[in-house]
Amino acid sequence: MSDTLHVVCPHCDAVNRLPAARLAEKPACGQCGHALFAGQPVDLNAGNFERHIGRSDLPVVVDFWAPWCGPCRAMAPTFARAAGELEPAARLAKVDTESQQQLAARFNIRSIPTLAIFRNGHEIARQSGTLDGVTLKRWVQSYL
Repeated sequence: MSDTLHVVCPHCDAVNRLPAARLAEKPACGQCGHALFAGQPVDLNAGNFERHIGRSDLPVVVDFWAPWCGPCRAMAPTFARAAGELEPAARLAKVDTESQQQLAARFNIRSIPTLAIFRNGHEIARQSGTLDGVTLKRWVQSYL
């Protein structure tokens, strides 16, 4: 990682520049003042997806899910816990494929849940199906 990183605020979507050494110091957004790391997945939609994926220097793990999907709902608490444990090394985010069908089609999501890891705007890994917490963290950490 470089000395300065771009981190997108999970609250206002502002791009913040901060020294890599400050990631663990609970930095706040320069625009809205909220914490840059909330320990929860960020909800992404067509309006903010590109900013979070393309402008962040952190890897972003996206859970493509749907509210009617039983396995998706079962994995949601595990994914939320992982967000708190993997930040600030990675950002975890969720895309509701039911309401964001254009994003699901763009990434050719055929089964849910599907997890994808993005770095510098490009997908670098994909995993379909539910994962337990240990397997999820191990999978993400193998791409950090």
